[in-house]
Amino acid sequence: MASLPIPGKRFVIGVPYAWLLVFFFLPFLILLYISFVDMGGDISPFKPIWDPVTGILSLKYENYLAIFRVAEGEPLFRTLYIDAYLRSIWYALCTAILCLLIGYPFAYFIARSPASIRPALLLMVMLPFWTSFLLRVYAWKGILADQGVLNRFLMAIGLTSEPIPMLYTNVSMLIGMTYVYLPFMVLPLYANLVKMDFRLLEAAYDLGTSPFKAFWLITVPLSKAGIIAGFMLVFIPCVGEFVIPSLLGGPENLMIGRVVWDEMFTANDWPRATALAVVMIAIIVIPLAFYYRYAGNATEKR
Repeated sequence: MASLPIPGKRFVIGVPYAWLLVFFFLPFLILLYISFVDMGGDISPFKPIWDPVTGILSLKYENYLAIFRVAEGEPLFRTLYIDAYLRSIWYALCTAILCLLIGYPFAYFIARSPASIRPALLLMVMLPFWTSFLLRVYAWKGILADQGVLNRFLMAIGLTSEPIPMLYTNVSMLIGMTYVYLPFMVLPLYANLVKMDFRLLEAAYDLGTSPFKAFWLITVPLSKAGIIAGFMLVFIPCVGEFVIPSLLGGPENLMIGRVVWDEMFTANDWPRATALAVVMIAIIVIPLAFYYRYAGNATEKR
């Protein structure tokens, strides 16, 4: 196959870089700029941080210091913001693990199904995307409410005599987040598993390997790329999730997305809100950068 001419290569490589520059890097720079602004009594957060007359650069670091400042008498590293960060990471991790445990069998089943019915099965996975995100989350409120579908069903069959509190709890929030983000785990896993040569499993069976051992030693390692991709596609948006915790979670489920919303639209403190967002991006991006650099170096050494 003839290689692309040099201008063609540059164009193909330049398109994703231009996309990242316009839709990620520039908005991030705007957030970073606002996070150092001292709004004072003004409404607009777009105030200059450099005085053209004196040449002094005035940066307000207080927006970042307040995130980690512990009140007197409080335990070390326990602030409202740090608690929200840790809670967000924990719920995102739990959601990603649940999506993996549920989504892997789905993806494996679709990959092993006859080629003629795979499009229909994939359509069923993507079908929820055809419905409004808010409608799907509100539907879970009707299912998990005290007088909702699930409690009525449990009382009708005699498993319980009174409603079980499920709404506005950790359980309801994890159910909602797992339901919404499950397709983001299934699709990359399927894309990876469908390319796998299943004759390797047959060879392992012929050599006397048990099905579970063959799955663990062959299928799982070969689907590592799909597991990582699906995990990231679920974990990253879950960390900053706002809608689902607001509708299905309780007051004890305060995640960083809700804290940023309150700082920006309730307290009208845009610099503090953008500082929280910048720290959240750093928490996600920096470990990912180190991981991919390590993974790239490990691949080069092979």
